[in-house]
Amino acid sequence: MADEHPLSREDLAATLRGLSARYWDKHPFHVRLHAGGCSPDEVRAWVANRWYYQRCLSQKNAAIIASCPLPEVRRRWVERIAFQDGSSDGAGGLQDWLVLAEAVGLDPAEVRDERRVLPGVRFAVDGYVNFCRTRPWTEGAAAALTELFSPDLMADRIRAWQRHYDWIKPYGFAYFENRIPVVRRDSQYTLSLVLDHCRTREQQDAAVAALSFKCDVLRAILDAVDYAGMRR
Repeated sequence: MADEHPLSREDLAATLRGLSARYWDKHPFHVRLHAGGCSPDEVRAWVANRWYYQRCLSQKNAAIIASCPLPEVRRRWVERIAFQDGSSDGAGGLQDWLVLAEAVGLDPAEVRDERRVLPGVRFAVDGYVNFCRTRPWTEGAAAALTELFSPDLMADRIRAWQRHYDWIKPYGFAYFENRIPVVRRDSQYTLSLVLDHCRTREQQDAAVAALSFKCDVLRAILDAVDYAGMRR
């Protein structure tokens, strides 16, 4: 019979952090991307398909807010939507991603209209948004904890791309440069939120499963991009 006793705060945090082994930085495509082994077309495919994930983040975050009954959490979480969508047209994370697209040689209009988005990528991202719409808000928050693993990876990406892909325009790194300090702050808040509100063993197991699912979503995105590249 499974242990039904709740995990301590420290043990739950350690279990969640331990899922870093399933994060997408270990995926063969990601390893190749940072090692300089991707062609310009493969880099562009990653940027164009990652756009769909970026575009859906605010919808995912709105879904978490919609199911959360706590105003103090909603007030804090809505900042993620403001960061991504910007306070006006031409600002925010989405705009920075389109700047990255231009920096790698893509037409931002073609990225925005999603003609390059692969079916497998769309399926994975839509599944993530639907998860956050249908599951308790604590599970949506737990799924977002891949942000625990991302700041160092984004910093590594800037250095790796500068070293290996000197054809990328330097202004394209703005998204990562702007995002790193924000995600460092957000990740600690989200972890505390999950530790505070997932107190039963059932809630804790669901939080771990949610983060595991999110890791699968990210890896599925790379599976689709990698497979499409091999078929060219």
